[in-house]
Amino acid sequence: MIDLDYRIAFDLAPIGMVLSRNRLVVDCNQHALAMFYAEGAQLIGQSFEVMYPSTAEYQRTGDRIIASLGEDGRYADDRVMKRMSGELFWCHVSGRALDSADPHAAGIWTFEDLSARRVLKVDFTGREREIAALLIEGDTSKQIGKKLAISPRTVDVYRARLMRKMNASTTPELVHRLLAV
Repeated sequence: MIDLDYRIAFDLAPIGMVLSRNRLVVDCNQHALAMFYAEGAQLIGQSFEVMYPSTAEYQRTGDRIIASLGEDGRYADDRVMKRMSGELFWCHVSGRALDSADPHAAGIWTFEDLSARRVLKVDFTGREREIAALLIEGDTSKQIGKKLAISPRTVDVYRARLMRKMNASTTPELVHRLLAV
């Protein structure tokens, strides 16, 4: 008989799990390592930045988490992440800051690889990836602008670029194409 304890549950959970302190990976489970094609030393003790497509996206996401964190310290979104191989993939990230007054001090994060359902087919810029993720969530230009600290008009310009790249003539068609495998 196998004794179940918290360490076994953490290590064998069917979803990637990461414990963080000041945006550094303190510990992660086997599923997270496999998802990011990483060995322990490539993530543990490292900044979350190694899992982002760019430094700018890492910084903007950190700012967005602080601005959007609920009173219960919870946050979730879909975003493009980067494996250690350099491959980009869609990922659902959810987590909880242990102190909502200092969101990056310590947290528990889960990562779900969405690449089986949502494939990156087009080479997007970092900002296009962020806007695409928020469009998929159903946000308006005004809401996206507020979350990203840019004007709604700038969001519209990026949406138009996305529509051209995805050969979509309407926003619903764009979202459908972004979600299609």
